Amino acid sequence: MKQLQEDLWQSTIYSMGALNTHAYFLRRPDGNVLFYNTGHDADLDQIAELGGIRFQLLSHRDESGLSLKRIKDLFGSRLCCSALEAPVIGKDAQVDIAFQSSDHRLGDVDIIHTPGHTAGSVCFFYKSPYGKSYLFTGDTIFQSDGKWATLFFPQAGGSEAALADSLLRLRNLNPDMVMCSAFVGDVSVVKVTGDEWAQAIDDTIHRLGKEA
Repeated sequence: MKQLQEDLWQSTIYSMGALNTHAYFLRRPDGNVLFYNTGHDADLDQIAELGGIRFQLLSHRDESGLSLKRIKDLFGSRLCCSALEAPVIGKDAQVDIAFQSSDHRLGDVDIIHTPGHTAGSVCFFYKSPYGKSYLFTGDTIFQSDGKWATLFFPQAGGSEAALADSLLRLRNLNPDMVMCSAFVGDVSVVKVTGDEWAQAIDDTIHRLGKEA
């Protein structure tokens, strides 16, 4: 894994055609967290060296896979996702914590309900004690060849209207670093200012309306 910050690591890249993904390991006093998913042996070995994980947080169903059960077995971690995504994710591994719409925090990690890409998509926001804030957006907004993009899947309960509302919800945040789950191209982590983030959201909503 690649260390990005004092308390944050990025997993080995996984590619399927043009689509790439990373997971992110967060070391925190109240138990380490793995955002998204990885099945790479080297990643799991390093996670063990760093103290394992207490929680694995998935943003939506596309991050599910056979490695979920392996991670639970290795670390005794608790698998967490939206209650709306749990029936699909639960086919690969037992979901331990299913977030309801009224759930907004897991310890010091903010849960942001962002339906639109899928019915139960969520994002996660964390203010690091080392001074930076991290936003994990899943596929609600992601990098595509160095530009921000989004898309919705009606067959998974997604919709343009819900996605636009969710993007506006993310606009109110002030992240220093944004980490999507899937991405196209070489850029997966973006450092932003408040103005840059607001503009990224505005531009993405504008394109969403034109492409729908």
